[in-house]
Amino acid sequence: MTPAEDHRPRLLLVDDEPTNLHVLRHVLQDDYRLLFATDGERALAIARQQQPQLIVMDVMMPGLDGYAVCATLRADATTTAIPVIFVTALSDSQDETRGFDAGCVDYITKPISAPVVRARVRTHLSLVRMQELRESRLQIVQRLGRAAEYKDNETGMHVIRMSHFAHRLALVLGRSPAWAEELLHAAPMHDVGKIGIPDAVLRKPGPLDEQEWAVMRRHPEIGAEIIGEHAGGLLSMARTIALAHHEKWDGSGYPRGLAGEAIPLEARIVAIADVFDALTTRRPYKEPWSVDAAIEQLRSQAGRHFDPALVELFIQELPAMRAIMAQWPD
Repeated sequence: MTPAEDHRPRLLLVDDEPTNLHVLRHVLQDDYRLLFATDGERALAIARQQQPQLIVMDVMMPGLDGYAVCATLRADATTTAIPVIFVTALSDSQDETRGFDAGCVDYITKPISAPVVRARVRTHLSLVRMQELRESRLQIVQRLGRAAEYKDNETGMHVIRMSHFAHRLALVLGRSPAWAEELLHAAPMHDVGKIGIPDAVLRKPGPLDEQEWAVMRRHPEIGAEIIGEHAGGLLSMARTIALAHHEKWDGSGYPRGLAGEAIPLEARIVAIADVFDALTTRRPYKEPWSVDAAIEQLRSQAGRHFDPALVELFIQELPAMRAIMAQWPD
């Protein structure tokens, strides 16, 4: 019979004293898969090869000490996210400050207490799992956005640029960095509802007739249905944007005919970012507009299609927007 695969978290224990490693092994072996190193160089090699979820490491070691190992881990893209807990007899606050500056996440003092070691390890592994869940959710959101791009025959650069335009606009508007970051990742979902629009309508080379426009105008509601209802966070913002990014400041938009500040702020921001990038890039049905012509279009639609205050902020930030365009060209 094939033995069951061991899915327990993998920890790397580092100490130049075998006795100390034995003590840590006794405390942790029932709940975790353990790796061992007795010097800094070996610890770095194991961390790169085995990618443990957490490192528990002595500070005072010959050769590379714990500070140097931790700083090296942080400087390497393959190991920078691995949390390090120092186990040390040092108790001076300057020693602790030096450790946190090097990148450790916690200290456990010697002689160790088994309940304290288990509790600290559990706490930091739970933080690792939360980050992994957040990254997985973000990847799902991004891939749904990509699915809409393939359906609509748009380039991936379009959603990258418009998302960064929106992010920049949110920051200069005074929203928190966390809110702006959430907008950056939610904005690519704005057209996910186009997945539900028939190709005959979505890719029609000529103008849409009235019946076809009625079908096309369903994509915001389809997008909201795909994303679903959420109490808050990234997916809640993505749903709001998908549903409201075609509303207009004067109330003539769709699907609900919202006007002015009744339109959610994130949707008002994305509307400007999306239209500006669409105007300034080549599409199968048109040549790209110049930036000046696109800006004039935004100005002419301020107070009609777009929030006029946001249009002015966008224009003020035009050098930053041009830099985004240069960084992610088609």
